[in-house]
Amino acid sequence: MKSLNHIDMQKMFNYRKVLPLVFAIPVLIGLTLFITPIQADAQEIELLLKGGRLIDPKNKIDAKMDLAIAAGKVIRVAADIPASEAKKVVDVSGLIVSPGLINMHTHVYAGSNAGFTDGTSSQLPDAFAPRAGITTVVDAGTSGWRTFPDFKSKIIDKSTTRVLAFLSIAAGGYSVDKAQENVEEMDVQKTVETLKNNPDILVGVRIGRYDGKEWTPFERASEAAKLVNKPLFVECHLPEYSLEDQLKRMRAGDIITHAFENVSERMTVVDEQGKVRPFVLAAQKRGVLFDVGHGGGGFWFNQAVPAFKQGLWPNSFGTDEHRTSMNSGMKTMLNVMSKYLNMGMSIPDIIDRGSWRAAQSIKRQDLGNLSVGSVADIAVLSIVNGKFGFVDSGNNKIEGDKKFEAELTVRGGKIVWDLNGLSANAYSK
Repeated sequence: MKSLNHIDMQKMFNYRKVLPLVFAIPVLIGLTLFITPIQADAQEIELLLKGGRLIDPKNKIDAKMDLAIAAGKVIRVAADIPASEAKKVVDVSGLIVSPGLINMHTHVYAGSNAGFTDGTSSQLPDAFAPRAGITTVVDAGTSGWRTFPDFKSKIIDKSTTRVLAFLSIAAGGYSVDKAQENVEEMDVQKTVETLKNNPDILVGVRIGRYDGKEWTPFERASEAAKLVNKPLFVECHLPEYSLEDQLKRMRAGDIITHAFENVSERMTVVDEQGKVRPFVLAAQKRGVLFDVGHGGGGFWFNQAVPAFKQGLWPNSFGTDEHRTSMNSGMKTMLNVMSKYLNMGMSIPDIIDRGSWRAAQSIKRQDLGNLSVGSVADIAVLSIVNGKFGFVDSGNNKIEGDKKFEAELTVRGGKIVWDLNGLSANAYSK
Protein backbone atom coordinates (compact mmCIF):
# COMPACT_ATOMS: atom_id res chain seq x y z
CA MET A 1 0.00 0.00 0.00
CA LYS A 2 1.31 3.37 -1.02
CA SER A 3 1.86 5.98 1.52
CA LEU A 4 -0.06 9.27 1.06
CA ASN A 5 2.07 12.21 0.09
CA HIS A 6 1.40 15.80 1.04
CA ILE A 7 -0.68 16.58 -2.07
CA ASP A 8 -2.92 13.52 -1.56
CA MET A 9 -3.46 14.44 2.06
CA GLN A 10 -4.46 17.97 1.04
CA LYS A 11 -6.98 16.68 -1.55
CA MET A 12 -8.56 14.41 1.02
CA PHE A 13 -8.84 17.25 3.45
CA ASN A 14 -10.54 19.45 0.82
CA TYR A 15 -12.98 16.67 -0.14
CA ARG A 16 -13.92 16.16 3.50
CA LYS A 17 -14.77 19.89 3.73
CA VAL A 18 -16.77 19.97 0.47
CA LEU A 19 -18.74 16.70 0.73
CA PRO A 20 -21.03 17.78 3.59
CA LEU A 21 -21.94 20.90 1.59
CA VAL A 22 -22.66 18.82 -1.53
CA PHE A 23 -25.08 16.64 0.39
CA ALA A 24 -26.55 19.63 2.24
CA ILE A 25 -27.38 21.77 -0.85
CA PRO A 26 -30.35 19.65 -2.08
CA VAL A 27 -31.75 19.62 1.44
CA LEU A 28 -31.43 23.40 1.68
CA ILE A 29 -33.04 23.85 -1.75
CA GLY A 30 -35.93 21.61 -0.75
CA LEU A 31 -36.47 23.50 2.46
CA THR A 32 -36.34 26.77 0.55
CA LEU A 33 -38.91 25.58 -1.97
CA PHE A 34 -41.15 24.43 0.85
CA ILE A 35 -40.87 27.59 2.91
CA THR A 36 -40.75 30.33 0.27
CA PRO A 37 -44.43 30.30 -0.90
CA ILE A 38 -45.67 30.70 2.67
CA GLN A 39 -43.24 33.50 3.37
CA ALA A 40 -43.95 35.16 0.01
CA ASP A 41 -47.69 35.27 0.65
CA ALA A 42 -47.10 36.76 4.08
CA GLN A 43 -44.94 39.45 2.51
CA GLU A 44 -47.01 40.03 -0.62
CA ILE A 45 -50.54 40.57 0.71
CA GLU A 46 -50.97 44.32 0.99
CA LEU A 47 -54.74 44.31 1.47
CA LEU A 48 -56.97 41.46 2.59
CA LEU A 49 -60.76 41.72 2.29
CA LYS A 50 -62.00 39.17 4.77
CA GLY A 51 -65.32 37.45 5.33
CA GLY A 52 -67.47 38.93 2.56
CA ARG A 53 -69.94 37.37 0.16
CA LEU A 54 -67.83 37.27 -2.98
CA ILE A 55 -69.82 37.35 -6.23
CA ASP A 56 -67.69 36.79 -9.32
CA PRO A 57 -69.93 35.89 -12.29
CA LYS A 58 -67.06 35.08 -14.64
CA ASN A 59 -65.77 32.38 -12.31
CA LYS A 60 -69.24 31.33 -11.13
CA ILE A 61 -68.46 32.14 -7.50
CA ASP A 62 -71.10 33.20 -5.00
CA ALA A 63 -69.80 32.27 -1.57
CA LYS A 64 -68.16 33.56 1.57
CA MET A 65 -64.55 34.07 0.50
CA ASP A 66 -61.48 36.12 1.36
CA LEU A 67 -59.66 38.11 -1.29
CA ALA A 68 -55.97 39.08 -1.17
CA ILE A 69 -54.43 41.97 -3.10
CA ALA A 70 -50.84 42.97 -3.85
CA ALA A 71 -49.16 45.19 -6.43
CA GLY A 72 -52.55 46.21 -7.78
CA LYS A 73 -53.62 42.65 -8.57
CA VAL A 74 -55.79 39.95 -7.07
CA ILE A 75 -53.32 37.33 -5.84
CA ARG A 76 -55.52 34.89 -3.94
CA VAL A 77 -59.18 34.02 -3.45
CA ALA A 78 -59.89 31.43 -0.79
CA ALA A 79 -62.33 30.44 1.93
CA ASP A 80 -59.96 31.44 4.71
CA ILE A 81 -56.77 33.44 4.27
CA PRO A 82 -55.06 34.03 7.64
CA ALA A 83 -55.13 37.66 8.68
CA SER A 84 -51.57 37.26 9.95
CA GLU A 85 -50.33 37.05 6.35
CA ALA A 86 -51.60 40.52 5.39
CA LYS A 87 -50.24 43.98 6.01
CA LYS A 88 -53.77 45.39 6.16
CA VAL A 89 -57.02 43.54 6.83
CA VAL A 90 -60.51 44.94 6.23
CA ASP A 91 -63.41 43.03 7.72
CA VAL A 92 -66.18 42.95 5.09
CA SER A 93 -68.40 40.41 6.84
CA GLY A 94 -72.03 40.76 5.81
CA LEU A 95 -71.10 42.75 2.69
CA ILE A 96 -70.94 41.88 -1.01
CA VAL A 97 -67.51 41.78 -2.63
CA SER A 98 -68.00 42.42 -6.34
CA PRO A 99 -65.80 43.20 -9.33
CA GLY A 100 -65.51 46.94 -9.75
CA LEU A 101 -68.63 48.22 -11.50
CA ILE A 102 -68.52 49.34 -15.13
CA ASN A 103 -70.71 52.30 -16.08
CA MET A 104 -71.36 51.75 -19.78
CA HIS A 105 -72.82 55.15 -20.60
CA THR A 106 -71.33 58.38 -19.26
CA HIS A 107 -70.30 61.81 -20.49
CA VAL A 108 -67.01 62.76 -18.86
CA TYR A 109 -65.31 65.09 -21.33
CA ALA A 110 -65.74 67.93 -18.86
CA GLY A 111 -64.58 71.47 -19.55
CA SER A 112 -65.63 75.11 -19.58
CA ASN A 113 -67.58 75.22 -22.84
CA ALA A 114 -71.34 74.91 -23.22
CA GLY A 115 -72.66 71.37 -23.71
CA PHE A 116 -70.91 68.02 -23.39
CA THR A 117 -67.74 68.17 -25.51
CA ASP A 118 -65.10 69.80 -23.31
CA GLY A 119 -68.15 71.22 -21.60
CA THR A 120 -70.03 71.98 -18.43
CA SER A 121 -72.72 69.35 -19.03
CA SER A 122 -70.17 66.55 -18.68
CA GLN A 123 -68.96 65.39 -15.28
CA LEU A 124 -65.46 64.52 -14.07
CA PRO A 125 -65.30 60.74 -13.56
CA ASP A 126 -63.53 60.86 -10.20
CA ALA A 127 -66.32 63.09 -8.86
CA PHE A 128 -68.99 60.39 -9.08
CA ALA A 129 -67.53 56.97 -9.90
CA PRO A 130 -65.71 55.85 -6.71
CA ARG A 131 -68.62 56.69 -4.41
CA ALA A 132 -70.85 54.35 -6.43
CA GLY A 133 -68.47 51.37 -6.58
CA ILE A 134 -67.56 52.21 -10.18
CA THR A 135 -63.96 51.64 -11.23
CA THR A 136 -64.45 51.97 -15.01
CA VAL A 137 -66.56 54.46 -16.96
CA VAL A 138 -67.22 54.38 -20.69
CA ASP A 139 -67.75 57.75 -22.32
CA ALA A 140 -70.60 57.63 -24.84
CA GLY A 141 -69.16 59.40 -27.84
CA THR A 142 -68.56 62.81 -26.30
CA SER A 143 -65.46 63.03 -28.50
CA GLY A 144 -64.82 62.26 -32.17
CA TRP A 145 -61.66 61.72 -34.19
CA ARG A 146 -60.85 65.46 -34.08
CA THR A 147 -61.43 66.07 -30.37
CA PHE A 148 -60.31 62.75 -28.88
CA PRO A 149 -56.64 63.79 -28.36
CA ASP A 150 -57.78 66.74 -26.23
CA PHE A 151 -60.18 64.51 -24.28
CA LYS A 152 -57.40 62.00 -23.66
CA SER A 153 -54.86 64.54 -22.43
CA LYS A 154 -57.29 66.53 -20.25
CA ILE A 155 -59.41 63.79 -18.70
CA ILE A 156 -58.48 60.20 -19.53
CA ASP A 157 -54.78 60.42 -18.70
CA LYS A 158 -55.41 62.33 -15.46
CA SER A 159 -58.22 60.28 -13.93
CA THR A 160 -57.89 57.68 -11.19
CA THR A 161 -61.06 56.05 -12.50
CA ARG A 162 -60.38 54.05 -15.64
CA VAL A 163 -61.90 55.96 -18.58
CA LEU A 164 -62.74 54.09 -21.78
CA ALA A 165 -64.76 55.56 -24.63
CA PHE A 166 -66.95 55.03 -27.64
CA LEU A 167 -65.74 57.33 -30.41
CA SER A 168 -68.45 59.36 -32.10
CA ILE A 169 -68.68 59.13 -35.88
CA ALA A 170 -69.13 62.92 -35.70
CA ALA A 171 -65.69 64.51 -35.97
CA GLY A 172 -66.14 66.81 -32.98
CA GLY A 173 -68.18 64.48 -30.80
CA TYR A 174 -71.38 65.26 -28.93
CA SER A 175 -71.67 69.04 -29.38
CA VAL A 176 -74.67 71.30 -28.85
CA ASP A 177 -74.75 72.70 -32.37
CA LYS A 178 -75.35 71.34 -35.86
CA ALA A 179 -71.64 70.72 -36.40
CA GLN A 180 -72.07 67.18 -35.16
CA GLU A 181 -74.47 66.50 -38.07
CA ASN A 182 -71.92 67.40 -40.77
CA VAL A 183 -71.89 64.20 -42.81
CA GLU A 184 -68.80 65.29 -44.76
CA GLU A 185 -66.74 65.09 -41.57
CA MET A 186 -68.06 61.67 -40.58
CA ASP A 187 -64.84 60.15 -41.85
CA VAL A 188 -64.63 56.36 -41.61
CA GLN A 189 -60.89 56.24 -42.27
CA LYS A 190 -59.97 58.83 -39.64
CA THR A 191 -62.34 57.23 -37.14
CA VAL A 192 -60.75 53.82 -37.75
CA GLU A 193 -57.23 55.26 -37.47
CA THR A 194 -58.08 56.85 -34.13
CA LEU A 195 -59.55 53.58 -32.87
CA LYS A 196 -56.51 51.59 -34.00
CA ASN A 197 -54.12 54.07 -32.40
CA ASN A 198 -55.89 53.84 -29.04
CA PRO A 199 -56.96 50.19 -28.69
CA ASP A 200 -56.76 50.16 -24.89
CA ILE A 201 -59.11 53.13 -24.54
CA LEU A 202 -61.55 53.18 -27.45
CA VAL A 203 -64.06 50.34 -27.28
CA GLY A 204 -66.40 51.10 -30.18
CA VAL A 205 -68.17 53.68 -32.33
CA ARG A 206 -71.18 55.80 -31.36
CA ILE A 207 -74.00 57.15 -33.49
CA GLY A 208 -76.50 59.67 -32.13
CA ARG A 209 -77.93 63.17 -32.65
CA TYR A 210 -78.86 63.26 -36.31
CA ASP A 211 -82.07 64.80 -37.66
CA GLY A 212 -81.77 63.78 -41.31
CA LYS A 213 -83.46 60.90 -43.10
CA GLU A 214 -80.46 59.53 -44.97
CA TRP A 215 -78.76 56.53 -43.40
CA THR A 216 -75.21 57.61 -44.28
CA PRO A 217 -74.20 58.56 -40.69
CA PHE A 218 -75.49 55.26 -39.31
CA GLU A 219 -73.86 53.26 -42.11
CA ARG A 220 -70.50 55.01 -41.67
CA ALA A 221 -70.52 54.45 -37.92
CA SER A 222 -71.40 50.79 -38.43
CA GLU A 223 -68.71 50.38 -41.08
CA ALA A 224 -66.02 51.88 -38.84
CA ALA A 225 -67.04 49.62 -35.94
CA LYS A 226 -66.98 46.58 -38.19
CA LEU A 227 -63.53 47.40 -39.56
CA VAL A 228 -62.01 47.36 -36.07
CA ASN A 229 -64.21 44.49 -34.79
CA LYS A 230 -65.80 46.60 -32.07
CA PRO A 231 -69.44 47.27 -31.22
CA LEU A 232 -71.62 50.04 -32.55
CA PHE A 233 -73.22 52.04 -29.75
CA VAL A 234 -76.59 53.46 -30.83
CA GLU A 235 -77.88 56.36 -28.78
CA CYS A 236 -81.20 58.15 -29.27
CA HIS A 237 -81.90 61.52 -30.91
CA LEU A 238 -82.30 59.88 -34.34
CA PRO A 239 -85.95 60.86 -34.92
CA GLU A 240 -86.13 60.00 -38.63
CA TYR A 241 -84.88 56.44 -38.11
CA SER A 242 -87.50 53.96 -36.95
CA LEU A 243 -86.60 51.72 -34.03
CA GLU A 244 -87.24 48.66 -36.17
CA ASP A 245 -84.91 49.85 -38.92
CA GLN A 246 -82.18 50.71 -36.40
CA LEU A 247 -82.34 47.26 -34.83
CA LYS A 248 -82.35 45.55 -38.23
CA ARG A 249 -79.13 47.33 -39.16
CA MET A 250 -77.38 46.33 -35.92
CA ARG A 251 -75.10 43.31 -35.71
CA ALA A 252 -74.86 40.82 -32.85
CA GLY A 253 -72.86 42.55 -30.11
CA ASP A 254 -73.95 46.05 -31.09
CA ILE A 255 -75.50 48.01 -28.23
CA ILE A 256 -78.63 50.16 -28.12
CA THR A 257 -78.85 52.49 -25.14
CA HIS A 258 -81.80 54.37 -23.61
CA ALA A 259 -83.48 51.01 -24.16
CA PHE A 260 -86.47 51.74 -21.94
CA GLU A 261 -87.21 55.34 -22.82
CA ASN A 262 -90.67 56.70 -23.66
CA VAL A 263 -90.15 59.85 -25.71
CA SER A 264 -91.55 61.09 -28.99
CA GLU A 265 -88.36 60.77 -31.03
CA ARG A 266 -88.22 56.97 -30.86
CA MET A 267 -90.79 54.18 -30.74
CA THR A 268 -90.96 52.37 -27.40
CA VAL A 269 -89.86 48.76 -26.95
CA VAL A 270 -93.20 47.98 -25.25
CA ASP A 271 -96.39 48.61 -27.23
CA GLU A 272 -99.69 50.15 -26.13
CA GLN A 273 -100.97 46.78 -24.94
CA GLY A 274 -97.98 46.33 -22.62
CA LYS A 275 -96.24 43.76 -24.84
CA VAL A 276 -92.62 43.85 -25.93
CA ARG A 277 -92.66 44.35 -29.69
CA PRO A 278 -91.77 41.13 -31.59
CA PHE A 279 -89.01 42.77 -33.64
CA VAL A 280 -87.36 43.93 -30.38
CA LEU A 281 -87.34 40.39 -28.99
CA ALA A 282 -86.03 39.17 -32.37
CA ALA A 283 -83.13 41.65 -32.15
CA GLN A 284 -82.36 40.48 -28.62
CA LYS A 285 -82.36 36.87 -29.84
CA ARG A 286 -79.93 37.83 -32.65
CA GLY A 287 -77.51 39.19 -30.05
CA VAL A 288 -78.21 42.92 -30.02
CA LEU A 289 -77.46 44.20 -26.51
CA PHE A 290 -79.72 46.55 -24.53
CA ASP A 291 -78.19 49.13 -22.18
CA VAL A 292 -80.31 51.06 -19.67
CA GLY A 293 -78.91 54.53 -20.45
CA HIS A 294 -81.12 56.04 -17.75
CA GLY A 295 -80.13 59.70 -18.04
CA GLY A 296 -82.67 62.44 -17.58
CA GLY A 297 -85.21 61.05 -20.07
CA GLY A 298 -84.11 57.52 -20.95
CA PHE A 299 -85.80 55.27 -18.37
CA TRP A 300 -89.53 54.79 -17.75
CA PHE A 301 -91.12 52.22 -15.49
CA ASN A 302 -93.95 51.68 -17.99
CA GLN A 303 -91.29 50.29 -20.32
CA ALA A 304 -88.76 48.73 -17.96
CA VAL A 305 -91.19 46.81 -15.72
CA PRO A 306 -93.19 44.99 -18.44
CA ALA A 307 -90.01 44.44 -20.45
CA PHE A 308 -88.36 42.85 -17.42
CA LYS A 309 -91.36 40.59 -16.80
CA GLN A 310 -91.29 39.47 -20.44
CA GLY A 311 -87.58 38.69 -20.53
CA LEU A 312 -86.14 41.84 -22.08
CA TRP A 313 -83.49 42.44 -19.43
CA PRO A 314 -80.74 45.02 -19.75
CA ASN A 315 -77.29 43.71 -20.53
CA SER A 316 -75.70 46.64 -18.69
CA PHE A 317 -76.65 49.47 -16.34
CA GLY A 318 -75.28 52.49 -18.19
CA THR A 319 -76.52 55.62 -16.46
CA ASP A 320 -76.01 58.37 -19.04
CA GLU A 321 -74.30 60.16 -16.18
CA HIS A 322 -73.94 63.90 -16.60
CA ARG A 323 -74.46 67.07 -14.59
CA THR A 324 -78.27 67.13 -14.73
CA SER A 325 -79.15 63.42 -14.83
CA MET A 326 -77.31 62.74 -11.57
CA ASN A 327 -79.57 65.26 -9.84
CA SER A 328 -82.81 63.86 -11.26
CA GLY A 329 -84.39 60.38 -11.25
CA MET A 330 -81.16 58.57 -12.15
CA LYS A 331 -78.96 59.71 -9.23
CA THR A 332 -76.27 56.97 -9.36
CA MET A 333 -75.58 53.63 -10.99
CA LEU A 334 -76.38 51.99 -7.64
CA ASN A 335 -79.78 53.67 -7.70
CA VAL A 336 -80.41 52.18 -11.15
CA MET A 337 -79.32 48.76 -9.89
CA SER A 338 -81.57 49.19 -6.84
CA LYS A 339 -84.55 49.79 -9.12
CA TYR A 340 -83.98 46.39 -10.67
CA LEU A 341 -83.40 44.84 -7.26
CA ASN A 342 -86.86 46.01 -6.20
CA MET A 343 -88.34 44.96 -9.54
CA GLY A 344 -87.27 41.40 -8.74
CA MET A 345 -83.85 40.85 -10.33
CA SER A 346 -81.56 38.72 -8.16
CA ILE A 347 -78.37 40.13 -6.62
CA PRO A 348 -76.06 37.83 -8.65
CA ASP A 349 -77.82 38.80 -11.91
CA ILE A 350 -77.46 42.48 -11.04
CA ILE A 351 -73.75 42.14 -10.21
CA ASP A 352 -73.27 40.24 -13.47
CA ARG A 353 -74.77 43.06 -15.53
CA GLY A 354 -72.92 45.68 -13.55
CA SER A 355 -69.55 44.06 -14.13
CA TRP A 356 -68.82 40.94 -16.18
CA ARG A 357 -71.47 41.28 -18.89
CA ALA A 358 -70.60 44.93 -19.34
CA ALA A 359 -66.92 44.01 -19.70
CA GLN A 360 -67.72 41.37 -22.30
CA SER A 361 -69.88 43.75 -24.32
CA ILE A 362 -66.92 46.10 -24.84
CA LYS A 363 -64.52 43.16 -25.36
CA ARG A 364 -62.56 43.90 -22.22
CA GLN A 365 -62.56 40.49 -20.56
CA ASP A 366 -59.61 41.64 -18.46
CA LEU A 367 -62.12 43.69 -16.47
CA GLY A 368 -65.26 42.88 -14.52
CA ASN A 369 -63.92 39.82 -12.73
CA LEU A 370 -61.95 38.75 -9.65
CA SER A 371 -59.72 36.10 -11.21
CA VAL A 372 -56.28 35.64 -9.68
CA GLY A 373 -53.96 37.88 -11.66
CA SER A 374 -56.68 40.35 -12.65
CA VAL A 375 -56.49 44.03 -11.79
CA ALA A 376 -57.76 44.66 -8.25
CA ASP A 377 -60.79 46.76 -9.16
CA ILE A 378 -63.37 45.92 -6.49
CA ALA A 379 -66.68 47.20 -5.15
CA VAL A 380 -67.73 46.29 -1.62
CA LEU A 381 -71.48 46.81 -1.41
CA SER A 382 -74.09 46.70 1.32
CA ILE A 383 -77.81 46.06 1.01
CA VAL A 384 -79.59 48.63 3.13
CA ASN A 385 -83.10 47.77 4.28
CA GLY A 386 -85.79 50.40 4.84
CA LYS A 387 -88.46 52.33 3.02
CA PHE A 388 -87.26 53.93 -0.20
CA GLY A 389 -88.66 55.59 -3.30
CA PHE A 390 -87.23 55.17 -6.80
CA VAL A 391 -88.05 57.67 -9.54
CA ASP A 392 -87.98 57.32 -13.33
CA SER A 393 -87.54 59.93 -16.06
CA GLY A 394 -91.23 60.81 -16.03
CA ASN A 395 -91.21 61.54 -12.29
CA ASN A 396 -93.06 58.29 -11.59
CA LYS A 397 -92.18 56.44 -8.41
CA ILE A 398 -92.07 52.88 -7.20
CA GLU A 399 -91.46 52.03 -3.56
CA GLY A 400 -88.94 49.51 -2.37
CA ASP A 401 -87.53 48.09 0.84
CA LYS A 402 -83.87 47.67 -0.08
CA LYS A 403 -81.09 49.41 -1.95
CA PHE A 404 -77.41 49.07 -2.77
CA GLU A 405 -74.80 51.27 -1.16
CA ALA A 406 -71.05 51.38 -1.83
CA GLU A 407 -69.09 50.79 1.35
CA LEU A 408 -65.63 50.49 -0.18
CA THR A 409 -64.18 50.97 -3.66
CA VAL A 410 -60.76 49.63 -4.59
CA ARG A 411 -59.17 50.80 -7.83
CA GLY A 412 -55.95 49.10 -8.90
CA GLY A 413 -55.40 47.79 -5.37
CA LYS A 414 -55.84 51.19 -3.69
CA ILE A 415 -58.83 52.18 -1.58
CA VAL A 416 -60.42 55.23 -3.24
CA TRP A 417 -63.76 55.31 -1.38
CA ASP A 418 -64.57 54.26 2.18
CA LEU A 419 -68.07 55.32 3.23
CA ASN A 420 -67.96 54.26 6.88
CA GLY A 421 -64.24 54.05 7.53
CA LEU A 422 -63.94 50.27 7.24
CA SER A 423 -60.24 50.65 6.51
CA ALA A 424 -59.60 53.61 8.85
CA ASN A 425 -57.80 53.49 12.18
CA ALA A 426 -59.96 53.68 15.29
CA TYR A 427 -59.75 57.05 16.98
CA SER A 428 -58.84 57.05 20.64
CA LYS A 429 -58.40 60.03 22.95
